Amino acid sequence: MKRQLHLGLFIYPGGHHIAGWRHPTTPASELSALSFYRTQVQLAERGKFDLFFVGDTLFTREKDGRFFGRQATSNLDPVSLCSTLSGVTERIGLVCTLSTTYHEPYAIASKFATMDHVTDGRAGWNVVTTWEDKAALNFNRSTAMEKADRYVRGREFIDACTALWDSWDDAALLRDQATGRFLDPALIRPIDHQGDSFGIRGPLRQPRPVQGWPVLVQAGGSPPGREFAALVAEAIFTAQSQIEEAKEFRASTHARMAKYGRRPDEVAIMPGLSPLLGSTEAEVRRLEEEIGDLVHPEVGIWMLSENLNFPLYDYSPSDRLPVELIRQAKKPTANADTLLGEAERRNLTIDGAARFIARSRAHQNFVGTPEQLADLMQRWLEEGACDGFNVMPPYFPNQLQVFVEQVVPLLQKRGIFRTEYEGTTLRDHLGLARPSAGQFQRMMARAAAAA
Repeated sequence: MKRQLHLGLFIYPGGHHIAGWRHPTTPASELSALSFYRTQVQLAERGKFDLFFVGDTLFTREKDGRFFGRQATSNLDPVSLCSTLSGVTERIGLVCTLSTTYHEPYAIASKFATMDHVTDGRAGWNVVTTWEDKAALNFNRSTAMEKADRYVRGREFIDACTALWDSWDDAALLRDQATGRFLDPALIRPIDHQGDSFGIRGPLRQPRPVQGWPVLVQAGGSPPGREFAALVAEAIFTAQSQIEEAKEFRASTHARMAKYGRRPDEVAIMPGLSPLLGSTEAEVRRLEEEIGDLVHPEVGIWMLSENLNFPLYDYSPSDRLPVELIRQAKKPTANADTLLGEAERRNLTIDGAARFIARSRAHQNFVGTPEQLADLMQRWLEEGACDGFNVMPPYFPNQLQVFVEQVVPLLQKRGIFRTEYEGTTLRDHLGLARPSAGQFQRMMARAAAAA
């Protein structure tokens, strides 16, 4: 049997193109309304997507200390949104982003246990460690935590959460109306976690989640982020625009997993992919120019400066992007390094780089026909560059509808994507086993013994 693609839909206010909200087919007045999100999640479920993914930020986007009013920033709370959408869907997984930097394990474990129960096992948690100083200012701190400290805290956070989810035995919930025994107290235990960052007695107040744990998702691309993903992640959202880079990322992730006793089939690696689709190449090139013209110049330069952490406001848009100067000024993040590499390959001007990043930040952009996109996706899957894609439409719902109605049937016809859901949980969709109690702690102990 051929390897099967996994597909996630990455929702974003207005679309992943920075000017997507301005496209005439985008219902801009509904970007904070249930109707907008219901349309997208139901389209994705009709297309048999594995999951619907909601990102998050912990601060309001701004420029030079002033609120910036030219981009769509109507981000809604991920858990509240996904919980609501569970009532208008039946099978698609629902993945929420929450930070280990500014939350507490007991509260997070409780939220996701609840969500996994009310969705009948469709919950996933995108685990992030927050690096922006702007976010720190909203949480009674003046600066963000150092990267190494964030990942140490993140690892202990997952240790505590998995222990809390495991604090109820699967058989603890009796619900025996005849005898009056609702649960077996002997099968519910405190966790008595004492670590460098947290002291937690437990147990959790909810039964063990339907999936054992919600599916753990991670998106870090730096060396500490990759190491964290090798231990924690069951799905990885990554950003590579070149197939050889994607192959290297997938191979290195599998190699890192081995020291934790994990197998390659215990993770689904899904690079971001932002497809702009048209029935002919001429049509899609016209669409590309049309939406590119909607980018306000000020927005493009601002977005480029923010993502590179380098001010470009005093340069001429026609100047070549000063790649080496940017690299010398500050070590770029993994996503910024991807962008700089693309700028070097294409010899981009500042305006050209701004238009590039306006499409989907540092993720892979595709412009072409449905058939051409199906060819690309099949090649990446068959050559071992990925296990699937996190699809990032440049604007909603038009481009998502084209993908569902024209690309998905091509993938199904080629035998590399499901025609129906075969299971009911997100773990079923991703081909992941249900974790046994204490599994995360055993992996950590194995790694410590091998160190």
